[in-house]
Amino acid sequence: MWKQQLAEIKAGNTKTLARCISFIENEVPGYEDLLQELPPSTTPVIGITGPPGAGKSTLTDALIGTLVQEGASVAVLCVDPSSPFNLGALLGDRIRMSDWYDNPNVYIRSLATRGSLGGLHPKIIEISDLLKAAPYDLVIVETVGVGQSEVEIAGLADVTVVVVVPEAGDEVQTMKAGLMEIADVFVVNKADRPDADLFVKNLRLMLAPAFANHEKPVPVIKTIASQKQGIDELYRQLKAMTGEKIQHEKRLHLLAEKAFHLIEQKRMRDIDKKMLKEKIREAGASFNLYRFVNDY
Repeated sequence: MWKQQLAEIKAGNTKTLARCISFIENEVPGYEDLLQELPPSTTPVIGITGPPGAGKSTLTDALIGTLVQEGASVAVLCVDPSSPFNLGALLGDRIRMSDWYDNPNVYIRSLATRGSLGGLHPKIIEISDLLKAAPYDLVIVETVGVGQSEVEIAGLADVTVVVVVPEAGDEVQTMKAGLMEIADVFVVNKADRPDADLFVKNLRLMLAPAFANHEKPVPVIKTIASQKQGIDELYRQLKAMTGEKIQHEKRLHLLAEKAFHLIEQKRMRDIDKKMLKEKIREAGASFNLYRFVNDY
């Protein structure tokens, strides 16, 4: 069964692809057999992250436009924040990408975080690997952007784009968020706003000592995504980076991160939040969180 489904995905059948993503999301029995049939793939994964309001969706939309103009095909995973109570999507802000839903060279799928703390979907690794089996030139993963936990994207993407805006606070905030270490490219979006040039200058000064041991400095690109400005430069930079062979050590790091998360998920499989909630209810006023966790 799964070999047939996989053959259809490789042939570009988006209905089968969508159905198989749902199988993975909902852990339909046997979905792991499908994953074990996935072939090795060199399709690059671009991660786009940054604080809320930085313009990640608008930037992604503009980037899709440039890719389509260049004749490339692209799959986009957009991770939406979700309700902590029913785990459904809280913001369906894919309206910004509505131009591409009927384009045969673009596949867009929205996913809810479902309570995952890292700004990603709990099955993001599996779903992105499934997309890499489809005939797309590039996979883009846009995260929610939820503060320091944005760094999780570094364990998934071959190239990580960090989007910031000039008024996001001083540059120290960028450093505190842990984004300095994970960024392969910095994008300063909404660069028409006051003090954007000063922000870019200070960001580059901060990057210089932090990455002194690297062969190449981390690029800082100014964009105004709503007006499609700076997108061509970003596209050229990403094309150059994905065209280079991913360093062996980084590839090992990415695979180790993925393996760690998958093993963690597998060992936590028998832990159910609803069951925990009921046990806590039963404990009543005598409940002690740390004894509870230790005894579990």
